[in-house]
Amino acid sequence: MMNRRFYAFLLWLLSPVVLGFTLWRAWRRPAYRERWWERFGWGPPRADRPIWIHAVSVGETVAAIPLVRALQARYPEVPILMTSTTPTGAAVVSQRLGAEVLPYYLPYDLSAAVTRFMRRQRPRLGIIMETEIWPNLCHAASREGVPLMLVNARLSQRSLRGYARFRTLFAPALASMSAVAAQSSEDAEAFRNLGARHVVVTGNIKYDLPEPVAARERGRQWQQRFGGRPVWVFASTHAGEEQMALAALADLQRQWPDLLLVLIPRHPSRRLEVMARMQAKGVSFVLRSRAEDVGARAVFLIDTLGEVMDFYAAANVVTIGGSFVPAGGHNPLEAAALARPVTFGPYMDNFKGITQDLLAANAAVQVVDVEALVAQLGAWLTTQESATEMGDRALAFLQQQRGALGRTFSLLDHIIPEVF
Repeated sequence: MMNRRFYAFLLWLLSPVVLGFTLWRAWRRPAYRERWWERFGWGPPRADRPIWIHAVSVGETVAAIPLVRALQARYPEVPILMTSTTPTGAAVVSQRLGAEVLPYYLPYDLSAAVTRFMRRQRPRLGIIMETEIWPNLCHAASREGVPLMLVNARLSQRSLRGYARFRTLFAPALASMSAVAAQSSEDAEAFRNLGARHVVVTGNIKYDLPEPVAARERGRQWQQRFGGRPVWVFASTHAGEEQMALAALADLQRQWPDLLLVLIPRHPSRRLEVMARMQAKGVSFVLRSRAEDVGARAVFLIDTLGEVMDFYAAANVVTIGGSFVPAGGHNPLEAAALARPVTFGPYMDNFKGITQDLLAANAAVQVVDVEALVAQLGAWLTTQESATEMGDRALAFLQQQRGALGRTFSLLDHIIPEVF
């Protein structure tokens, strides 16, 4: 068992290691060089008391966008400070929200760093997305009088076991939060068992996606550039899934020789690794960043960020990555919002509730391996009516599930009067 003071002391002892790791990672990956000092709480001091929203990476950032829009509409005079942990998350903040929010990297959970962050940025309210529970950060917020709310909160079984092992450390952090807005009753019970006090089931705000009007139009433009070829989008892939995608493509092209695979690795930094694999197999491809025509090439490799929904809109069929390897899967709802037929693999733990509901509504198909994937994609490519019906069910399901954002705001309304 570990309490917060011992945890804080241990991290203080490790501060030189943390600094060394930061510099090493910046040397290895240039994206980590940008604003690295923010990870220690340094940054221009603010006097405008922003609303602070933390979204660790891409998925959480996308989920937070409806919340950002709603806060901007309700409090147009209050700036929004948006923190990320990963460069990919920060890039999505920049691409999706631009100058509408103030970007910042969340500091490491060092006592001095998080205290510096609170005192220099002076947020009037903190909203943390999903499952980010940092003991020193929560303690600093409580000490500085900053109400914290965990929104769209969820706990996978793996995360629950990890937090439960150190309950004496995380229980005070959760207890210090003004509210926890849980995705499901199962999540709510897990947070209560860990020590959270004010827990309310609000649902999943990922269902409250804005209408993808611009993505539809850009998708039509891509369809024209693809010359009417059938398009399979395999998005957010992890190591091991690209090999599977290429094997499936080879099978599918026996019947549909002009099938185009739009391959979107979760991390664009893996571009060279994926390119080497395709070159070794003799697969023709073109990179998105080179702005070249796809022509007759077999694969369009997307090594940019922020365009996934555009390619979903151009797709005939969609597969969600991170689900054929034990990475927990990624969000299938963006494809559903564009009425696209969706497949995913057996590892969807990060979206367990969404997956179960989609399958129960016959609005997506879960497959176990590459053979089953090829069979399902082949069926949809053969019978377009079946693919269209599946996509329509996915969109109808998404529309029926909306409302979590409103319930979240009802909970926020109990906190906001304290800080506005």
